[in-house]
Amino acid sequence: MLGGRARLPGPIDYYKLCDILIWAMTPHDLRRARQVARVSQVRAAAHLGVSQPYLAMLETGRRRITPELVRRAMRVYHLPATVLPLTESGSPPRNTDAESLARDLAGLGYPGFAHLRPRQWKPRNPSEVLLAALAQDDLDARLVEALPWLVLTCWPLDRDWLVRHAKLHDLQNRLGFVVTLARRLAERVGDEQKARALRDLATELERSRLARQDTLCRASLSGGERRWLMAHRSADARHWNVLTDWTADALRHVT
Repeated sequence: MLGGRARLPGPIDYYKLCDILIWAMTPHDLRRARQVARVSQVRAAAHLGVSQPYLAMLETGRRRITPELVRRAMRVYHLPATVLPLTESGSPPRNTDAESLARDLAGLGYPGFAHLRPRQWKPRNPSEVLLAALAQDDLDARLVEALPWLVLTCWPLDRDWLVRHAKLHDLQNRLGFVVTLARRLAERVGDEQKARALRDLATELERSRLARQDTLCRASLSGGERRWLMAHRSADARHWNVLTDWTADALRHVT
């Protein structure tokens, strides 16, 4: 229920939506989402909590689409969380607490945190959740394990935004490794479309790959652990200069 009203019938075809929606929702996107849902302006306005004349002005660009309206549209039209606006300024918060990240992942549907799924949740764009997690110096292994799932399940993410912000904050190696794990999983289940897109993203990140050794959100590794991982990490981790023992085979909750 949303505002005492049931949501519109759905969900509608996800890949069809991906062809329609732009990452910053425009009036055209809002109108097309309603048209794909096959509902009138009158009915859609009632579900969105606005008047029909106001919705008409939103759909023609005479009124600004606010982030809150996008969140309502996401719920009403069953849109993916990737339609939510992305932040263009500032740094990914390096002190984001694990509970907040776990709630975000639960809200996005990660099975490993299903028991944490909040009743009242202010959704965030998956790209922001991903980069906020990768920016942490130390992150619980259960959260790290969820990141390839996030990439695979919420794809397509905003590729340009991810690359730009990863490079801005020196996170391209971590992101490249996680994207590679997600690609391995896509190949395993035969999703060639996603595998190809993720391969292209990794290739773009490859152009700015850092030479220095990094960890996958485990800055507190001891010297002995670092030496062991240098010798025993996977070829993918070695390629991305990441000290980690994560592999696609070790991931749970991914099909």
